[in-house]
Amino acid sequence: MHNRAEARQRRHCMVVHAYYPVREPRVEREVSALLKHGYEVDVICLRQDGEPAVDTHNGVRIFRLPVKRHRGSGAAVQLLEYLAFFTAAFARLALLHRRQRYDVVQIHNLPDFLVFAALVPKLAGARVILDIHDVMPEFYASRFRSTMSSWPVRCVRWQEQLACRFADHVITVTDLWRETLIERGLDAAKVSVVMNVADDRIFHAAAATAQPERSQRAFHVLYHGTLTERYGIDLAIRAIDIVRRSLPDVYLTIHGVGEYREALVQLTDELGLHEHVRFSTQFVPTPQMPQLIRQADVGIVPYRQDVFTDGILPTKLMEYAALGVPAIAARTSAIAAYFDDTMVQFFTPGDVEDLARCITLLYHDRQRLAAFVRHADQFNQRYNWATVSAGYVSLVEQLHRG
Repeated sequence: MHNRAEARQRRHCMVVHAYYPVREPRVEREVSALLKHGYEVDVICLRQDGEPAVDTHNGVRIFRLPVKRHRGSGAAVQLLEYLAFFTAAFARLALLHRRQRYDVVQIHNLPDFLVFAALVPKLAGARVILDIHDVMPEFYASRFRSTMSSWPVRCVRWQEQLACRFADHVITVTDLWRETLIERGLDAAKVSVVMNVADDRIFHAAAATAQPERSQRAFHVLYHGTLTERYGIDLAIRAIDIVRRSLPDVYLTIHGVGEYREALVQLTDELGLHEHVRFSTQFVPTPQMPQLIRQADVGIVPYRQDVFTDGILPTKLMEYAALGVPAIAARTSAIAAYFDDTMVQFFTPGDVEDLARCITLLYHDRQRLAAFVRHADQFNQRYNWATVSAGYVSLVEQLHRG
């Protein structure tokens, strides 16, 4: 009983350069796991127009900072935005820590150097976690089409190394990225993996509803997530253009927002695919996402392969697996490390013809679709949020005790 009361008094602060709780499922899930174990949690984040500067959501105190996002802007604008948020977060975190003293401060990248906003709490005895959602050197090289040996990427890598040294512990999202950080000199004992698996309280087989047989409806392909060029949504559109010539009842739904949306709409117009490609931009709360996803016959992860996407294990793919929706996915290193040919239909990254072939194959072979669902459940059994969150909370508790 004493330990339970003590746990309730532990204070944890999250700092994330994003909006919360909207479109930040990783942060929201980690917060929820800590609350479940009796922690008090504050979140410092960005502020959208119309949002209160200080708010409470599901027992979490939220402190929003007046910094605007500039998606799709150049490197200089992005850096200025990062610096503005860093400065505001540094000041707010120092003030909050003076009032109530956090035990652990968890900083979510991007950017990595945001971890130094926890300098005051760290000097006062708080432990600091750097949560690396995306490895920043690879992210920068992909976004700005630079090589890993270019001087801007070397600078980004240098700040990553400094940030990891400053943090008491580093967590990231895949074993592949953990190994990348270790190869760059990070002590293996200092870095752990907390995967972005689907939240099995929401994404589970029981969330499924009965679907009509193939003969009673068209064949629907779904992409849901951020709309950016490196995720290859344009490749999916071009594949649908090929497939629809012989299979006119194949349709693609693209659900999401991002800087690449206008280019995708223009491509759809140019190819005359208005009857076959539908854009869905309305925000769907996470608890309602299973209903959207289960309307599809197959989900698609059409990533291009580059130095960044090669290491991503897409949350959308894990959501498909959790809901029993078969998937077509680019054969990247990270995806192939967790899924095999019995679990998903792989295609060669960047190859539109191969992607079209896969869509056609699955259109004609419903037994193959069902087999993918059965075998993908092996992933669900091994990797699920109940297990991952338990490891995450255990790590936080170790830092508290340390």
